[in-house]
Amino acid sequence: IFFKLLNDLYEKYKIKNLTLSGGCTMNSVANGKILKNTPFENIYISPNPGDAGGSIGSALLFHSNNNYKIEKEINYAYLGKKYLNNEIESILVEKKLKDNFFVQKLPEEELLEIIVQKLCNSKIIGWFQGEMEWGARALGNRSILADARNPKIKDIINSKIKRRESFRPFAPAILREHTKNWFEIDKEVPYMTEVYNILKNKRNDLPGITHVDGTGRLQTVTKLNNPRFYKLLKKFYEKTKIPIILNTSFNENEPIVESPEQAINCFLRTNMDVLVLENWIVLRK
Repeated sequence: IFFKLLNDLYEKYKIKNLTLSGGCTMNSVANGKILKNTPFENIYISPNPGDAGGSIGSALLFHSNNNYKIEKEINYAYLGKKYLNNEIESILVEKKLKDNFFVQKLPEEELLEIIVQKLCNSKIIGWFQGEMEWGARALGNRSILADARNPKIKDIINSKIKRRESFRPFAPAILREHTKNWFEIDKEVPYMTEVYNILKNKRNDLPGITHVDGTGRLQTVTKLNNPRFYKLLKKFYEKTKIPIILNTSFNENEPIVESPEQAINCFLRTNMDVLVLENWIVLRK
């Protein structure tokens, strides 16, 4: 039915570009089959295509109808609040984390080097930085990160944090410029809204994010879209020759964490190995 509607739509308008919204658009598996099952060539799906996304559409329509200037928003997925290092420090002090954990503020380069090393050692990272994601997907600002090369990493994450069904896959965040070398497509998928086939000769390299049917719900990452997350992926690639990190939402069977307090609480009640809050790192002793 989905593809019949889309094909009828194409026959009516003969436009190669398609944008979708509404709750059904959260079906990333269906979204990933559009290119093969319809004549459409370009697909756009917002980071929040469900009912909440209508608020942005309403605001844009109002601006357009009243000839107001519409600002170009590069990082459309990140519309939430950002917390500064000094705010985070106050919370770390208030919660007395230094009593039981190694806590330190580090320059970005040093921090990223440590996190890459931890990932390579199959440690589970709570990654909190920048503005909160707007939408259902964690896109590198409120994420749990891990090494997708480890065939046991899903079990490790589920035993330490998520406790969810074993058949539910985790997602790959990939450097945009390497997409065609790992997936059967070469396109922007910045909001983790589409599922595509991983190349057959690459699937064994990525057991942590490859679903049973050989697919992955990818997120393409660029320097423009998320500079710090891109840097981390780049450093991981330089060390491992794998441009992909497992990315799942920073939560434990509750909504994605928004504030440093929520991130710290999640870290404390789970067996997460490392917590990153902007330039602050918290390690278990």
